Amino acid sequence: MFANSMIDTGMIQAYAETHYRVFGDEPFTLCVGEASARLAVEHHRHDVTSSAYVTACNPFSRMLSADDNAERHAALAVDLEHRGLAAVEGIGEHPSNRWLGEPSFLVFGLDLAAAKVLGSHLEQNAIVWSGADAVPQLILLR
Repeated sequence: MFANSMIDTGMIQAYAETHYRVFGDEPFTLCVGEASARLAVEHHRHDVTSSAYVTACNPFSRMLSADDNAERHAALAVDLEHRGLAAVEGIGEHPSNRWLGEPSFLVFGLDLAAAKVLGSHLEQNAIVWSGADAVPQLILLR
């Protein structure tokens, strides 16, 4: 499925296992390949059929300092606001706790092509995208 990727298979597995937590009034967690009733409700609430879970932290999985990641996250928040995109903050955390969680956003209304462009612009290896079925999919970008 991911045979043509430049990303290490162990890294791909870690992305697939990560819990993508969404904050807000009613917090919930997205897991790759598992339908999310709460995400479906949020899609309806925002009148969209898709969303993307993205981070600006640790470009291409290169560890940055907490300050650098905080700066990148804040810049992403400003960018999303300027674009008029509804988003909710969250954090992606692997259940093993071997990696620090990455501050992220669930961005509503991005089709797959736009989500890929945003993830590539943020220098990410992958994003998590969900369509009308509200099933999060791991989308590799490299």
